[in-house]
This record gives sequence, structure tokens and C-alpha cells, in this order.
Amino acid sequence: MKQRSRKIKGKRLQNFVRDKILKTFPYLKKKDVVCVENGIQGPDIILSKIGLKFCPFQFEIKNQEKLKGIHQWYDQANKKIPKELSPVVVMKMNGSDPLVVIDFKTFLELIK
Repeated sequence: MKQRSRKIKGKRLQNFVRDKILKTFPYLKKKDVVCVENGIQGPDIILSKIGLKFCPFQFEIKNQEKLKGIHQWYDQANKKIPKELSPVVVMKMNGSDPLVVIDFKTFLELIK
């Protein structure tokens, strides 16, 4: 994949996350949730002080095929579960803290 295509793919996911945050918290304005240009160090989405009160997270956005294994684990957690449950993946690498993977919709519902 060409560099330009990768940037467009990443930007599309950044815009998706920004739009979902704005929809989840309708009292936030576009200036409260801003996508950062590609290549700039730091978080991929900048939240204003007001935005951070409602959504106290720093977002790093990745849209890559390297994450394929994580999606397979998530699909495995999602097999044959009752509707009232949400799938969760807990993963860990040696020497690192465990991480939890949930879908973005569930994440937004939890922080709402």
C-alpha cells in the first residue's frame, strides 16, 4: 500500500472516531474534538478542556492489517454469547501491562 493511501486510511478512521465522540456527547462542539494532521507527534485526536471532562482519554488511532490477530481473538470472544453480554479480549505481552479490547460502540456507552 502506498504511503498516501495509508494516510487516507488512517485519516478516515480518525474522522470516524471524532464524529462518534461528537455524536455521543452532543453538547461538545467540533472545536472540542479535533483530528491532528498525519506526521505530528502526540495524540491523534485533541480534546479541549471541556472535551477531556467528558472523555478523559488520549487516542492513538491505528488502521492496519497488523492488528488482524486481535480481531480474530475478538471474533472468538464474540462467538455464541448471549445478547446481553459484550465480548472482551484481555491480552498481554511479556514485560507489559495487560490491555483490554472492546468494540468502540461499547466503549462509548461505558463512558457516556
